[in-house]
Amino acid sequence: MAANVPASDEAVYASYQAKWATQPDSSDAWLARAREVSEVLSQDAAQRDQDNKSPRAEIALLKHSGLLKLLGPKKYGGGEQPWSVGYQAIREVAKGDGSIGMLLAYHLLWSTTANVVGTPEQIERTHELIIKNNYFVGGAVNPRDSDLKITSDGDHIVFNGAKFFNTGGVVSDLTVLEGVLEGTEDHIFALVETRQPGIKFAHNWHNIGLRLTESGGVKIENIRVPWSDALGWDEATKKPREDILKIPFASLLLPTIQLVFSNFYLGIAIGALEFASKYTVGNTRAWPFGGDNKESATDEFYILERYGNFFAHLRAAEALADRAGEHISSVYSKYGSNRASLTPEERGEAAEWVASIKVVATDVGLRVTSGVFEVTGARATSLKVGLDRFWRDIRTHTLHDPVAYKNRELGRFALLHEYPEASWYT
Repeated sequence: MAANVPASDEAVYASYQAKWATQPDSSDAWLARAREVSEVLSQDAAQRDQDNKSPRAEIALLKHSGLLKLLGPKKYGGGEQPWSVGYQAIREVAKGDGSIGMLLAYHLLWSTTANVVGTPEQIERTHELIIKNNYFVGGAVNPRDSDLKITSDGDHIVFNGAKFFNTGGVVSDLTVLEGVLEGTEDHIFALVETRQPGIKFAHNWHNIGLRLTESGGVKIENIRVPWSDALGWDEATKKPREDILKIPFASLLLPTIQLVFSNFYLGIAIGALEFASKYTVGNTRAWPFGGDNKESATDEFYILERYGNFFAHLRAAEALADRAGEHISSVYSKYGSNRASLTPEERGEAAEWVASIKVVATDVGLRVTSGVFEVTGARATSLKVGLDRFWRDIRTHTLHDPVAYKNRELGRFALLHEYPEASWYT
């Protein structure tokens, strides 16, 4: 990382390495650990958001917690939890800090990419590398940009190009690269070491929300990768494996990450409501000119009505998110060892569960994170309070891909029983 880029101090959370030395051993224990991490992050989230330092310390905290290993196989030291638990853990961490919830979310996706598009040998090798070293994984994969160009050079492939967005790369140990092999239309994913001269970060992430995600640009110059690390490709023939990359299972990466998004949106929105609730109880004053005056803001009809409505909609959204998470988990459980058996219809059904919560989480998240100001009062707009970070975080990422297209997609499913064609966003 460039010397002039300020970063948070990893020593801040050093005590948690010993405190969390014992890894959780059940789903409930993993979620309890995620709540502990969230509580730690929530203490100074507003100040860290304003300081806008590269989150070295926060990544160290995630490493101490063990959450980076949540989905990995136990034989290498992982938690071997299903995606349904992974999604809930993302949600918990995002309640305390949306940026760090998002970084955990992307890591869990990229660290398990080989499960979807890798060979059995690559799956094992990747898990062992990441879990045993407790690595954090970022990704330089942004379909809206031009693809990275890949050329073949003997036993290696060579990546070149640039991406406008690259989440978590600056603070990562490994980075997922993706591009198109020269002379073909075939895409290749590969996992590479981040700290090498050919990966050059722009340090230009200065957006209104999710400020600690290091989602800025990156240039990729002559990054050499052994053909054996080209996920899902045959090293000898230098061709994509038909039984891995040309089947519906390979496209599960897209609904999996779309559900990642929905869960940190929900976590941020729930965090906003919890934060606002404490503020209202402790600081909001009753309105003295309404004609039905109350002694306390917590007796105000409109305040109680708004909190009740927000709470009900978030509770419903969580139930839908959990249902979608269970659906995705069941697909991985059923077809993980028999990937060719997944049908386009089953893949489409999973995608529409995910699309449903994407729509609901976006709508509810934006409404709650903006609406909490109505029940906290004018003083809650102070930068010191930091209530604005929740809306800024959701507003920033919900522009990732237009939710209007998810509504249209669901409309065709509801009216015409059409499953969506797999794409980079479906």
